[in-house]
Amino acid sequence: MKLYFTLHRKLLASVFYLSFCVAFFTTAEAQNVAVKTNLAYMGVAASPNASLELSLGKRTTLELGGGLNFWNRSENKSTKHWLMQPELRYWFCESFNGHFIGLHGHGSQYNIGGWNIPLGRLKSLKDHRYEGYLYGGGLSYGYQWMLSPRWNFELSLGGGYARIHYNKYPCITCGSKEDEGDYNYLGITKAAVSLVFMID
Repeated sequence: MKLYFTLHRKLLASVFYLSFCVAFFTTAEAQNVAVKTNLAYMGVAASPNASLELSLGKRTTLELGGGLNFWNRSENKSTKHWLMQPELRYWFCESFNGHFIGLHGHGSQYNIGGWNIPLGRLKSLKDHRYEGYLYGGGLSYGYQWMLSPRWNFELSLGGGYARIHYNKYPCITCGSKEDEGDYNYLGITKAAVSLVFMID
């Protein structure tokens, strides 16, 4: 479990530093700010998540988002992880309204097992536990609807690449490492159904 607290500290520090700089050193005209939560991520992974999105100009924004889950679903199922996924967006009409395309990166640490879900090379996820980390990036497309002066609704979907490093164990809570390796994943890397609250 040391993996959750030791790996990628520099990545987390860099993301927080970048968000601080963007929030406090952009011009007054670029101070539109929104907070959001991804309802799909909350529903599928039962993971608290939040994003801060900052306007960088009339048609560009920077979303700083992430989520975490540090508990087991049950005795036989685990979805422990943290995820950071920043995204730079270009809006075709104006920021926080209509169509957009995005360029996102991602970094995560995970400890999962007990699920009957085929995930590429991790086919034995039901009977084994995998622990490791991943990083990568991708492109996304989305649309945001204005519901009221303060509330928006957003749908987005993205695909890209992830380099996954894993250690394989025989069960959720026990056993010695059976295997380790790396896996190159190409496919869906982002899916969001988000409720957005405009702060400014």
